[in-house]
Amino acid sequence: MPPSPSTRPHGSEPPIRDRGDACPGALRLHSAADGHLARVRLPAGDLTVRQAEALAGASDRLGDGHLSLTSRGNAELRGLPDDCGSRLAALLRDAGLLPSERHERIRNILASPLAGLDRHTPPDVRLWARELDRLLCTSESATALSGRFLFVLDDGRGDVVALGGDVSLVAEPTGAGAPADHGDRSGLGHPACPGGSALLRVGDDPAALRIAGPDAPRAALTAAEAFLSAAEGSGTGAWRVRELPAGHALTARGVAERLRGAGVGFEFVAGATDVVVAADVADAAQVAGAEARASDEPVAPGSPPYSASALTASAPYATTAPYPTPVPYADSSAPGIIEGRDGVRALSVLAPLGRLSVAQWRLLAAVAEADGDGVLRLTPWRGIVIPGLSAEVAAARLRELAGAGLITDPDSPWHRIGACTGRPGCAKSRTDVRADATAAVTAGTPVPVSVSGTGTGTGTGNCPDPVRLPGEPRPGPNPGPVPEPEPGPGPGPGPAPGPGPGPDNPTPRHHLPVYWSGCERRCGHPHGAWVDVLATADGYRVSVVRPKNPPAPAASPAAPRPTS
Repeated sequence: MPPSPSTRPHGSEPPIRDRGDACPGALRLHSAADGHLARVRLPAGDLTVRQAEALAGASDRLGDGHLSLTSRGNAELRGLPDDCGSRLAALLRDAGLLPSERHERIRNILASPLAGLDRHTPPDVRLWARELDRLLCTSESATALSGRFLFVLDDGRGDVVALGGDVSLVAEPTGAGAPADHGDRSGLGHPACPGGSALLRVGDDPAALRIAGPDAPRAALTAAEAFLSAAEGSGTGAWRVRELPAGHALTARGVAERLRGAGVGFEFVAGATDVVVAADVADAAQVAGAEARASDEPVAPGSPPYSASALTASAPYATTAPYPTPVPYADSSAPGIIEGRDGVRALSVLAPLGRLSVAQWRLLAAVAEADGDGVLRLTPWRGIVIPGLSAEVAAARLRELAGAGLITDPDSPWHRIGACTGRPGCAKSRTDVRADATAAVTAGTPVPVSVSGTGTGTGTGNCPDPVRLPGEPRPGPNPGPVPEPEPGPGPGPGPAPGPGPGPDNPTPRHHLPVYWSGCERRCGHPHGAWVDVLATADGYRVSVVRPKNPPAPAASPAAPRPTS
């Protein structure tokens, strides 16, 4: 499931944070009902096979023999004993998973998981993620960031830009809109460093700053430092950009001043929500018109090292010509085989309910080592991408992974079904929601019958009808204290769900995600629109949550809990 931004309802007062966040880390373990929990940050979700084996060994020797995938592409170990802290730290340090112990909880960098892999490769923002991580780990001021603060790096397809980053970079294609041919690959399975430019955004500010590609990581860190100054000035102890009060809100213009002082060039782009991703615009002429409106905004004075004319000439939305045929990006949230250039393939699989056994994890690592590039990428949809396979072996390996219990087909009844930890791992959960969800999916009824909110029940025990995005056609007859969660919005509005339409998927045709929660916290719930299956004292209450329509408190009517 996609991650959810930490937003607050319109008109509500910003929270006053009188303490630091309680997000667990690799060194700060959380005491849960099933033992201690460790959250290992994996910037951009990147793992080498050696690092994957280190995590498997830690779970095997110290934990419960499983690994949980989070909505930010990180990994969690559960069931850890009281005295394991130093041994776990040593394992992670030896594997290169703790480059800086003082920074380990702030390495929250989410990047497009298919960047550089599909056939129409966009600029590879994942290299920006690696450089941003290096800058973070050498920054003294960055240690003041909250463990909830999130950097989002989108490769232009729009898959992660709407997922609530505090600081976001959206890559723009080089030249006249055609993707760059990156050619040679690095030792980590990444294409060579991209050029081009990026749009930098902060929070929900619709304006953006166009930054030269090589400067993008430094600009993102500068924006985070600007947030720290704003948070200190507000006196609220804000953890995230959206928590800043109105008088201290962080905007693109405010970040521009910091960039100017740091010697980072930029171009101000007004109303960047119109031009972030070409696939978000139904008609290419609208893109050109949006850029023409944005170009009326003058370039901020004194912004070296390059001119606005150079930026405009290389921008994909130049006023001299409309954007060409949109790039057919692959759907990074769906399981299956990703077709790349020159016959190279990548495998994308999902973990049922976001959890893998050590055996499943090691199988994925073995495929990456034997047939891939020796790396794995964890995704915000609680999945794993294995790049670098040949076309000859990809299909056979995907079948092998399916046989091991992984989700490999978009039509799987497990696709888009999620659940919180539930009992016995979470003391606040009312029931074992994972067992209940498993029983429901196995029985072919992933949503209980009773539905409240904007959905209506069919009375058949099947998924409520309609539980779809607006405008989606009807399917045919054969269409399934706790740790601080990776941040969700809680009550309040959010941006539109999921990635925008694109050439491979002109109009989204997905059923809404279904998420089972053991209490009102709804830890780890999806972003945007989703089906809320909430455990109450009287059973499960089901409703449909849509942007600007927050989850309702627990109330009747309720559906009986499935028995497992």
